[in-house]
Amino acid sequence: MSRAPLKVALIMGGTSSEREVSLKSGRTVAKALESLPHTVETFDPATDLVDLVRRAGEFDVALVIMHGPGGEDGRLQGLLDLVGLPYQCAGVLGCALAMDKPRAKELFRAAGIPVAPDLVLRRGEADPAGRVLAELGLPVIVKPAREGSSFGISMVREAQELAPALEAAFKLDRVVLAERLLAGRELTAGVVGNRELTALPLVEIVPGKEHAFFDFTAKYTPGASQEICPAPVDEATTKQVQELGMAAHRALGLKGYSRTDFILTDEGPFALETNTIPGMTETSLLPQAAAAAGMDFPTFIDKLIDLALEDQ
Repeated sequence: MSRAPLKVALIMGGTSSEREVSLKSGRTVAKALESLPHTVETFDPATDLVDLVRRAGEFDVALVIMHGPGGEDGRLQGLLDLVGLPYQCAGVLGCALAMDKPRAKELFRAAGIPVAPDLVLRRGEADPAGRVLAELGLPVIVKPAREGSSFGISMVREAQELAPALEAAFKLDRVVLAERLLAGRELTAGVVGNRELTALPLVEIVPGKEHAFFDFTAKYTPGASQEICPAPVDEATTKQVQELGMAAHRALGLKGYSRTDFILTDEGPFALETNTIPGMTETSLLPQAAAAAGMDFPTFIDKLIDLALEDQ
């Protein structure tokens, strides 16, 4: 537990498409904080941003429980840096890079982290569907470059599905990523730490039969997916994926914590993306991994607070 009671600003909500997920995560964190000695006050950037800036000096630390643009992409982190309020997640650059899937993949490739072949498409370019068919083929995953919680993501197996999938993604972002669909088991690797990193036990995600992949409903509906922690994979594979999770954390210049998602194929693990502010709902993956490592939820939250203050 933390060295002394602190004044904590719990920031949740915002205006992105992930607002409701953020609020749900924030309420779960608030409940956990009730068992800790800290004094907590909540702020919603959708309505309380000016008040947060004005009163930032009253608080010792912020817990940013935000998902999506405006909360997880570096903008809020920059504001907190300006007002001198430390927080538990990655900084401006790390959040921005992780949120931008094409740029994150460039850094993963440079660090030797395997990733799926892809194409970066831009709104207004001529015949993006034709490019995908010619250069990647099918099946593919189509996703907005800077969204989370699987918003705007489509799995495309037939040519006639491609144009509608691209249209849906371009409604959310002017840049879209098309990735070759890899077959395999879905694993996620949690990492905690700043200078010294600790890899948490892996979680395997098995979406229900009604879900083609780990989409928004599968993520946030209790019982819609089976989540197994520790993941039932051999020791060598576990260590390999954990090492890759830490490599992704370092490649993006992160701090505090992160969660990197992988597909374990017959050729080995491939990184999909890294979350700098993973979900904190009752069905979220990182709290499950922390529990398997011996940290109950309040202890895990207090650990994140300590990491936020470590370099101050």
